[in-house]
Parts: sequence; structure tokens; C-alpha cells
Amino acid sequence: MPTDPAAQLDAEFGSFPALIAAWGAYRGDAPALYDGTTELSWRETADLVERIAARLQADGLERGQAVAILGTTTVNYALVYLAAIRAGGCAAPLTTSASPEQLAGMAADSGAKHLFIDRAKLTELGGFNLPSTCQIVLDEELDTFMAPEGTVAAPFEPAETDPLNIIYSSGTTGIPKGIVHSHGMRWRQMTFRAANNYGADSRTICSTPLYSNTTMAVFLPTMYSGGCASLMGKFDVQKWLERAAGERCTHTMLVPVQYRRLMQYAHFDDYDLTSMRMKYCTSAPFPADLKAEVLARMPGGLIEIYGMTEGGVACIFPVHEHPDKLHTVGFPAPGHSLKVIDELLNEVPPGTAGELVGKSPTMMLGYKNQPEKTREGYWIDPADGSTWQRMGDIGRVDEDGFVELVGRTKDVIISGGFNIFPVDLEAELAKDDRVAEAAVVGVPSEAWGETPVGFVVLKPGVGEDQLEDIRSTANSRLGKTQRVSALHAIGEMPRSHIGKLLKTDLRALVTK
Repeated sequence: MPTDPAAQLDAEFGSFPALIAAWGAYRGDAPALYDGTTELSWRETADLVERIAARLQADGLERGQAVAILGTTTVNYALVYLAAIRAGGCAAPLTTSASPEQLAGMAADSGAKHLFIDRAKLTELGGFNLPSTCQIVLDEELDTFMAPEGTVAAPFEPAETDPLNIIYSSGTTGIPKGIVHSHGMRWRQMTFRAANNYGADSRTICSTPLYSNTTMAVFLPTMYSGGCASLMGKFDVQKWLERAAGERCTHTMLVPVQYRRLMQYAHFDDYDLTSMRMKYCTSAPFPADLKAEVLARMPGGLIEIYGMTEGGVACIFPVHEHPDKLHTVGFPAPGHSLKVIDELLNEVPPGTAGELVGKSPTMMLGYKNQPEKTREGYWIDPADGSTWQRMGDIGRVDEDGFVELVGRTKDVIISGGFNIFPVDLEAELAKDDRVAEAAVVGVPSEAWGETPVGFVVLKPGVGEDQLEDIRSTANSRLGKTQRVSALHAIGEMPRSHIGKLLKTDLRALVTK
């Protein structure tokens, strides 16, 4: 009888590919991957990963070289992701929402010779060709691409500094930066989560794309722990509920907008979710009122994860344990450090708002091919010369060590010489019973340099004739320098595929 691989999770460093093989031998016929159509056992998953990896090696894949993947999340997508790592290369999932020009830039930047792309994306691109030496249609040609049945890939023993994956940032303009994660970083990050919150009986429903680090936060620890990843190609409220209840899922990762849609679904309470042990949330601000509703209505614990794909500090917030701190994102994870600095890059006293910087054992190797951009993202502590990641957020630490986010550094509005944090204005607008969602951006002003402009999604039955009253009510509770100068109603907030609010799009609505 094979040894239980769970013991390997306690090691300071180990091999993720070896762990996949070990779970294949130990778990055998237990489910490993499912996408609503195809289900694979652990034995089948491990065997297919070996066959795809063997073919990649036979094609000349070099150590650390990227394998590009583009398409909807499926079992085949997951297999290629795992096989790229097993072969000694690294997985480079490309953002499906990017423009053809951005995709071409990402594919070229990654250095991938192999591009696995599904038929739907290939059709969408038309005659636009992405750079690659070998293109494989993911949902049609994978069976014929892989090595013959029974083939085992050549051994690969990863070093801590070997790249495991490249995650391309979700920039709205230009070519997204490629964030390189090492085997060491992923081992420390994911074995900690796997050992603490997962097990071989875990079944995680993944409803965000596999190109996103949001999904990796639950997909990888599920696979590390020998559980089953239940993959959704596209989030749909009713289908998510049917699968989560029907499959008796134990874990999930949802972004705030997905939680909001679940809470608003009229038949939510008709589904039995009592199998759910732990729910996660990341990628976008998680409003306190929404956290409270999720706690009240969804079984299992709730953990909010704050951090950057680049690394730095990660804050872990077990929401169910601290219902009095719902306005925060929790506290730094074990082994993670956080500081708050001012505009002159000096540390500020506790309780003072400033730019967040962090360091941890889970830092990226850097941006692919962009050493200058990598250095720009660091803050060097003058006291000891240590390197810290600039998190891009403004925040403060309260007397109990909980971190409260105030806003993004790039979103701070400077009006008449005063710094205005949009989150404060958004919170006041959101308090109004007529408002479903609120967002505030800074727009150019001749008189003040910038001025705050608000956008709201109104609740059903509320007319735009009430906008002025909503604005004046919020302004009556704000300081004189904070007040919203104009308020617009929109049908839906613009968001990325993983739920990030696109303030650039909002700003464009009033600066055209």
C-alpha cells in the first residue's frame, strides 16, 4: 500500500510534480478533476499528466520554459497546466479577456513554443495568429498530442528558484506584466493552506478562470492535498448552486460580486449547502455588509485573503471568528510582515493611513523580462536594506493589529491639496437604502485639480430623480473637502472577469 502523501506537506520544500504522482498512486479511483462533463480519477490524472509531460519533453521543452494555455477552464486545461510543471517547464495561462494584440504580446513575452488553445478561442481570434512553434487545439487534439499510454516523463527535480507558473496581470491597457512564481514560493504558500484547511476528502468548486491567481489560491491546495477540483468554465448562479449542492462540495473561492449575486438569487435558500466547510474571497474589496450576510446565510467558515499576485504580505481574515472586524481584511499571515509608509517612504505611527508594504516567504521571482518594473515595485527598508513589496494600497493598522484598507494608491483623489480616499465616500453612498452599489473616482477639475464623482447602481423601483437627494444626504455626513461633486446612475458596475471594479471605465464615462 502506498504511503499517504499528506505527510509530505510538512516538508520545508518538496516536489509538486512528485506529489501529483504520489496522490495518483495513493488515491487511485478517487475523483481528482471534474468540469461538468468529464471526470478523472487520481490515477487517470497522474497518468495523463505524465503522457503530456513526456511529449513536451520530446518536443524539446527546456527547463523553466513556458507552456502557454488559452481558453475556457476544463479538465484538459488543468491537465496541461499540471503537465507543463511536471515536464520541468512552467505554466503560462493567458487571460481570455485580453485583446488579440495583448495576447500576442503575452505569448511572445512568455517565450512559449507550445500554445494550447481551445476551439472557441481560436474561432474568436479568426485569422489572428499568436506566436508559437506548436499550436494544439486543447479540446480536439490533446489525445493525439500526448505520448502513448503508459509513457512516463523523464525525471524532474525542481529547485526552489525554478519557475512554476507565470500569471499575467489584469492590466486594462498595454501588455500585462508576467508575474513569475517559483516552486519554492508555491510550495510554502500552498502546502500551508493545504495542511491547514484541506484534506483528501475535499471537493472544491472553482468558478473563476484558471488563468487567475484567485483560482490558484484554491486549485493548487486542493491538488496538493489529494482532493478533487470541480471546475466551472463560466460562473452562473443557478448552476453553481446546483453543482455545489449536488456534488456536496466542501470548499470554494468566490469574488465579492459572485457572493453578491448568490445572496440576491431568489431561490438561494432552496439549496442544501451544509457540506461546505470553508469559503474564500479575494481579488476585490469585500464590503462589510456582504460579509455579514454571507456569514448568516451560507454554512461553513469564511476566509478573506488580501494580497497581491506579486507576493509581499498576505492578510488572512477568518471572518467567522471576528464578526466585530468586518470592515478590515484581517492580519498578516504567519511569517508575513507589514509596514505602513508615507509619501516620503518613511514609516508612520500605528493608526495612521499610508501606503502598505510587505514581505514574506511568498514573493514573486519578478516580472518576466522587466527587471526595471520589478525594482519599481519594491521598497527598501533603510534600517536594514531588506526588500519589501509595495502593495499598491492605502491602509491603516488598528490597535488590535487588523488591517483596514482605505483605497488604492493610484485611486487617491487630490482635490484642493487634500487627499480624498474614495472608499470613505463610497461607504456613505452605500449606506443609503436606495443604493445597491457605489463607486467614486477622481476626474479633472480646473478649480480643484481633481474632484470626486460618484456612480451608483440603484435598487429596483428607485428613479434617477432621487440621485440629487442621495448625493446631498451622503455629503451631509462627509467633511467639506470630501464631498461628491456629481452622481450618476448606471445599470451595472464595469468589472473584469474576476470581479475587479474597472474604475478606468467609470472615469471614461465622464471624461470623454
